[in-house]
Amino acid sequence: MKRNLLLGLVGCFMVAAGITGCGNKSATTTSGNAGTTSSDKTFRIALICKSSTNPVFLSAKTGAEAAARDLSKENNMDIQIDWLTAPSEDGQVQAQNIAQAVNNGDKAVIISCSDAAKVKGAIDDAVGRGVPVMAFDSDATGSKRFAFYGADDIKCGQQVMSELAVQLKGKGKIAILAGNQNAPNLQKRVQGVKDEAKKFKDITIIDVFYHKETPQDAAAKVLEVMNAHPEINGWAMVGGWPLFTKTLLTDLNPAKVKVVAVDCLPAQLPYIEKGIAPVLLAQPCYMWGYVSVEKVIDKVVLKKDVPEMNEMKLIRVSKENLGEYSRKLKEWGFNDVPQKYLDMK
Repeated sequence: MKRNLLLGLVGCFMVAAGITGCGNKSATTTSGNAGTTSSDKTFRIALICKSSTNPVFLSAKTGAEAAARDLSKENNMDIQIDWLTAPSEDGQVQAQNIAQAVNNGDKAVIISCSDAAKVKGAIDDAVGRGVPVMAFDSDATGSKRFAFYGADDIKCGQQVMSELAVQLKGKGKIAILAGNQNAPNLQKRVQGVKDEAKKFKDITIIDVFYHKETPQDAAAKVLEVMNAHPEINGWAMVGGWPLFTKTLLTDLNPAKVKVVAVDCLPAQLPYIEKGIAPVLLAQPCYMWGYVSVEKVIDKVVLKKDVPEMNEMKLIRVSKENLGEYSRKLKEWGFNDVPQKYLDMK
């Protein structure tokens, strides 16, 4: 009897130990698997951009994934990127995706905010639940995000206008192309354009024009405005959305209309070559992802001090440095840079 009781107790102990052991086993998760857990050496970061159809954010994704690979090796861990970006801009969806990242067990969130007001609560809630948040490109000031990385948007708008004024020789009627009206970074860029335009008494701003941030919608908006206001001879584009299509290469006459825009990726290079956009102000979008992942790892894993504001410098691209910049794009992983630009001096 005692022997049977003893065997029973040992059996119960072994079953209990087996259950506990199973409970401690961890599984590496992949994007979108809510409710799963990750191993101690797995550090998954949610990347929430404005839209998955905008090439600048695909570039940021490429940069984030490259940083994850590099830093995984350096720190003997498995850093993964959880891509939680919707096809089109929607601040409410972004807020839901922040909550999803927390439920997924992601260790941090990196976000470019479509609408700061709509995501602030979700950011603060994530931080309150122990998931740090970093913003890039478009900030959420007043939220509990620990840092921001991106261009100084007021300076960016001022630089766009300053470059356009040179192309127009200080005289003309211009329009501002401004993307999403609720994006705080774009609002600041527009303000920068307006502030700088005041320095040129012979330059008139016709209006600010907003649109969905897809290349097709942006190009359609430019053509719509040009039909309504054929007197426009300059465009200050605070984002380079329409230049990702070939539409304006044939529908804008470089002898009559000049464009200065933010962003410079492979699809946009022909606009410099043709003279429609003599100057593009490139955001190194790849670095949005790369640097943001670096900052998250510095802050959360390595316990380093990370400045709240981290300014990204724009790169001025024109015919003079088109070849050099094209080769930089190639280094950043863009395999669609036309060979003729890579061969330029």
